[in-house]
Amino acid sequence: MSGPSYLIARTLPEYGPMGSWSLELRRATADELKVVVHLIEGAAEWLRTKDTDQWSRPWPNRDRRNDRVLAHLRSGKAWIVWDHGTPAATITTDPDDDPYWPEPRRQEPAMYVHRLVVSRAYSGIGLGAQLLDWAGRKAHADHDALWIRVSVWTTNHRLHQYYTRLGFTRCERHIDDGYPSAALFQRPSKEFRAGDRLLFREPPPACS
Repeated sequence: MSGPSYLIARTLPEYGPMGSWSLELRRATADELKVVVHLIEGAAEWLRTKDTDQWSRPWPNRDRRNDRVLAHLRSGKAWIVWDHGTPAATITTDPDDDPYWPEPRRQEPAMYVHRLVVSRAYSGIGLGAQLLDWAGRKAHADHDALWIRVSVWTTNHRLHQYYTRLGFTRCERHIDDGYPSAALFQRPSKEFRAGDRLLFREPPPACS
């Protein structure tokens, strides 16, 4: 696991699915590729039990998928939520242009969210919604972004409903060129939907 120098937010200890938890959100490093891939493949295994073909195989293949993950790790755009050394979730936030969005929308400052994955051991506590709220705050504060955006698996309609419940609006569909996440959703960066309970708390400034 990466060192505490990357700690940017934490929760207060609470009772969770693995006993007392203390969630820490850290910027991931290239050395943690296997951690992120393990979370992705764990989610893919669960999705195979559902009525969707999402992540039934890596797109377009395993090596290309892993190359994309590694590129985001190397550029400091991927994050991991840890609970006492156990990976609980991951999210990638990218303020750069996303070629899968229409050109007019790409002129607006936005934060693009990729690979939001929550371990099944931590499902049902609103961790995904909290991470999206955190991404919105980060987008607005660090990049003056108007939107947080996500490209959602085209045929996973339950996931479409999930993002709609969290205040995202469906935009035009990406042109069908074989890319499997062609359903485009966005939400204002200053809109939060995880409720009053702030799961991730910014750590106090270090004493000088």
